[in-house]
Amino acid sequence: LATSHKTGSICQIALSGDARLFDEWFCVSPKACYFFRMCNLYANTVPADAMRQLFNVVPGNVHLGNVEPLSAIYPKYEAPVVVIEEGERVLRRSSWGFLTPNKSKKTGNWLKPRAWNNTRDDKIRATPLWKDSFEHRRCLIPASSYSEATGRNPATHHWFNVQGEEGFAFAGIWKHQTGHLGDIEVDQHVYSMVTTEPNEFAAQYH
Repeated sequence: LATSHKTGSICQIALSGDARLFDEWFCVSPKACYFFRMCNLYANTVPADAMRQLFNVVPGNVHLGNVEPLSAIYPKYEAPVVVIEEGERVLRRSSWGFLTPNKSKKTGNWLKPRAWNNTRDDKIRATPLWKDSFEHRRCLIPASSYSEATGRNPATHHWFNVQGEEGFAFAGIWKHQTGHLGDIEVDQHVYSMVTTEPNEFAAQYH
């Protein structure tokens, strides 16, 4: 389902073509982008070199390896993100979701860490899990489309993209997460999408 107007879910840059809005998200305030309520599935089938050009990343700052088209990206999957390091844009792989410890209430045993793949815009400035990254480590999350599901058994997936564009970006935050989470040791880059209430059109499918 292609959309030619703001769906409440995509960065304005994807619609306007104004590269300054990328810098506004990195450096100024969240008002430069439009966000969405929740996302648990998106795709990025944009070729690596096209991503590099779209987000103005120099070839030496692309660290994706032999990245394949990603038709289904779920929480805890690795996917490309654009970050700022030492004043330059870098395109690299990161894992989707900030991780927190997760213990079974029934047995008391440690479970796999919980992944917080969405970050609410009304809590991002105050919640300890998000605040530092919002202030210091913003990122762009390249995508070609995203999905909203309706119904169950089976669910129907409705895919949204930006009409006439090969790719766009979600606004996000990131960090390098290290240490023990329960009985699991982690050492990886992670990211989370910034979300808000959907507009009238997108709400039909949420």
